[in-house]
Amino acid sequence: MSGPVGVALERRGAGLVARLVIERAAKLNSLDTPTLEGLAQAVGGLPAEVRAVVVTGAGERAFAGGANVDELAALDPVAARAFITRVHRACAALRECPVPVIARVNGYCLGAGLELAAACDLRIAAAHAVFGMPEVRLGIPSVVEAALLPRLVGTGRARWLVMTGETIDAAQALAWGLVERVTPMHELDAAVDRALDALLAAGDAALRAQKRLCKLWEEAPLDDCVRLSIVEFAAAYAGDEPQRMMGEFLAARKKR
Repeated sequence: MSGPVGVALERRGAGLVARLVIERAAKLNSLDTPTLEGLAQAVGGLPAEVRAVVVTGAGERAFAGGANVDELAALDPVAARAFITRVHRACAALRECPVPVIARVNGYCLGAGLELAAACDLRIAAAHAVFGMPEVRLGIPSVVEAALLPRLVGTGRARWLVMTGETIDAAQALAWGLVERVTPMHELDAAVDRALDALLAAGDAALRAQKRLCKLWEEAPLDDCVRLSIVEFAAAYAGDEPQRMMGEFLAARKKR
């Protein structure tokens, strides 16, 4: 791995997995311009055969400790618009990635780092992880993909995070629905691998369709969600996945 974002591809069973690592451990993996641009480019440049992505931070102290404060302090209104747009593009790259993205939260997950995690499909956290949106304590509002937080934790809890700037621990994040799993740090990779195995057991085309639908369900009116779900269901039968996988299921059931 090299540069602000390391990319490693690994074969896991019949599936190819990409692991992206924010490589700024000495700075709590804070997100500066090169890192944000590197992350968006890394996601956009993944091979088409990748079936799942894991995003994490280097070391054991932080997933991403927020936007780089040195850079934030030097912004003017024009530069601020450009910087926050880069934050959005990095988050949007994860959200628009056609395959599932897991956030491996290995420590501090603050500000723009929490927005990155929120843009992922699943979040698995180490027990020592800390979550927060401290921007108001730096004189700026939480913006862009912070808008995903009410969908994850509800409006009141989202307002608590962005208005107080207070942090919560991993147990509270789990109780609020901000993360899906919490595990001791020494078991974090095993928990991520179990999630990967579950994802890779699904049909590739079906899982890509499911991600499209999950995003649609968050954004579109109910009638549109139902209508387009019907389209996706019918389109699944244009390929061989349903016949092949159901055939395997029925054959296995017959043997039992």
